[in-house]
Amino acid sequence: MRLAILPLAILAMACPIAQADDMSWKSAFAPLPDTAPSAENPITAEKVALGKKLYLDTRLSKDETISCNSCHNLKTFGVDNEPTSPGHKGQRGGRNSPSSFNAALHASQFWDGRAATVEKQALGPILNPGEMAMPSEAVVIERLKKDKNYPKEFAAAFPGEKDPMSYANVGNAIGAFERTLITPSRFDQFLKGEDNALTPEEKKGAQAFVQTGCIACHNGATLGGMMFQKLGLVKPYPTKDMGRFEVTKNEVDKMMFKVPSLRNVAKTGPYFHDGSVKTLEEAVSQMAEYQLGKKLTPEQVTEIVTFLNSLTATDTSKFM
Repeated sequence: MRLAILPLAILAMACPIAQADDMSWKSAFAPLPDTAPSAENPITAEKVALGKKLYLDTRLSKDETISCNSCHNLKTFGVDNEPTSPGHKGQRGGRNSPSSFNAALHASQFWDGRAATVEKQALGPILNPGEMAMPSEAVVIERLKKDKNYPKEFAAAFPGEKDPMSYANVGNAIGAFERTLITPSRFDQFLKGEDNALTPEEKKGAQAFVQTGCIACHNGATLGGMMFQKLGLVKPYPTKDMGRFEVTKNEVDKMMFKVPSLRNVAKTGPYFHDGSVKTLEEAVSQMAEYQLGKKLTPEQVTEIVTFLNSLTATDTSKFM
């Protein structure tokens, strides 16, 4: 799936603007599905079990201290709550680590969209010298084969394959696990017709979210993750990171970043591509200013943040 790159004004015009007691804006969102299926990598119980084991396994890093879970912690909503994550020998990456929760539903992965799927994304950090720093695919598989259980588990997860213990299947297993990391909240219950699932204050905040224009980029089931947008669309944003341009070298991609999902956003700070914004209130205020050219009052910010809290998952214990 290719991420859309559309002018914000066009998107805003396409979104319904709600009146005080109008709930028509609900149609711009959708409840989360149970999983994020893939025709290329079907989810099976064996594959998910293997994927979770690999996700938590520090042996996928050179010095055996870092796992996928180190930066995308299952106990803290798929993030590490660090501005940027520490990698091999404490090296810090240049960008904030996004949540692995609901990521499989996104149209692409990473802030710059350089990986099409969670399966592809999972393989990148393992070989990245600044992250898990494994020297090669062959060394990864060689190390995993030293575990007496992994050969049997790979064979069970990928039956019929001549060589199930491949580097590609490391990504396929982790990806299958991540495709189960779907986190419905009270907002999903509300979208399904349970009007009392949200408080009056949260509904008022949803109205403010819509009327402010946030809905232009943060819509659908994931409230983001489906398009690129220029950071600093209305007012130049102070950053040296050129975003997607660093991948494509296309001038039109300068300052273009994947719009982040707002699922669990109250729990996944600090915010933005560089993790420079500590609070959700500040993030809301800055996005209104830089993306929409609006100066929100403290009351408006509080209303929107109140709504965003309703996007926090009701239960993530099943992933641990």
